[in-house]
Amino acid sequence: MTRLAPLGLTMGDPAGIGPEIVLKLFANAPALTAVVYGDTQTLQRTAKRLGLGLKIQTIESPTQPLDPLSVPVIQACEPLPSDLVIGQVQAVAGQAAYDCLQRAIDDALSHRIRAIVTAPLNKLAISQAGIDFPGHTEILAHRCGDIPVAMMLVNDELRVLLVTIHMALADVSRALSCELELQSIRLAHLACQQFGIQAPRIAVAALNPHAGEGGKFGREDLDILTPAIDEARKEGIDASGPWPGDTVFTRARTGSFDIVVAQYHDQGLIPIKYLGLEHGVNVTVGLPFVRTSVDHGTAFDIAAKGIASCESLHQAAKLADQLSRSSASPIH
Repeated sequence: MTRLAPLGLTMGDPAGIGPEIVLKLFANAPALTAVVYGDTQTLQRTAKRLGLGLKIQTIESPTQPLDPLSVPVIQACEPLPSDLVIGQVQAVAGQAAYDCLQRAIDDALSHRIRAIVTAPLNKLAISQAGIDFPGHTEILAHRCGDIPVAMMLVNDELRVLLVTIHMALADVSRALSCELELQSIRLAHLACQQFGIQAPRIAVAALNPHAGEGGKFGREDLDILTPAIDEARKEGIDASGPWPGDTVFTRARTGSFDIVVAQYHDQGLIPIKYLGLEHGVNVTVGLPFVRTSVDHGTAFDIAAKGIASCESLHQAAKLADQLSRSSASPIH
C-alpha cells in the first residue's frame, strides 16, 4: 500500500502569529495530511492558550505513520524558552524560524515531503540572528543552488509575478535588465502552465507612469522591458506590454490576461492585498518542489490574542496540495 508524502508546514516566527495559525489550520482542516516543523513546547503552550484541545505528536521523520487525530511536529530548532516574549522581535525567534525552514527544505529536497507551506517569519528577527537573507524566497533559492526563482502572488482573481522583491524602491531601476525581465516572463509562463493554462497570456506591467510616455517619463520601459517582451515572443510566449501599471491589473482581473509581471514589490502586492489578505497565497516559482505561503506577516500586534485568521494559510495549504499531487512521490 502506498500513500502520498505529506505537506510540510513551517511554524514561522514563534513570537508572531505563526504557531497560532498553524494550529488553527489543523483544527479547521482535519483531513489535512501534513507535518509541522517547529518547537513542540511552543506549539503545546499555544494550543493550551487557544483552548483548541489538539494533541501534539512529536515525530522524528515525515515518512513515519502519522496519527490523524494529532498534530505531528518535528522538533526542528533548539527548544525555545517558556518565557519567550510574544509580539517582539528577537534573535532567538528568528533563528528558530530559520532552522525550521532549513529542516523542511532538507526533507523537500529528499522527497520526504511533497511541498513546503510557510507561516511568516520576521526579516528583522532573522537579521538579528546573523542570517543575511531578506526573506523566505531568497533562502529557498540559495538552498536550491542559487537558481532563478520568482515570487508569485495568487488569489481567485489575479496572478502576479514580481521581477524584483525585497529592495529599496530607489534601487529597482538599476536592478532591472533585459535578462532579468526575460527570466521573469519565462517563469510567469511556467507558473501558468503549472496551473493548467497551456497558452498563458502574460501582461508586463510598465515601470514608469503611462509606460514612460515614449521616454518622457523614463526609458526603462523602452530600453529594457520592450526588448525582453520581444525576445519572449520569439520564443513562442504570448507576452505583451509594457502596459501602464494603473490599468493592467484591472484588465487581468476582468479576463484579458492570465498573469501580470510586476516590476517591484508594492506594484504587484498592493492590488493582490487590496482584494483581501485572507485570500492571497505566495508561491515561489522555479524551485524543484512546491512552496506556498501566506501573503501576510508575523502580525506581532495581535500575537497571542487568539484572533489571528488562518484563512490565508488554509488557502496556501490547499494550493500546495493541488500543485504537488501530480508530481508527488509515494511513500511505501
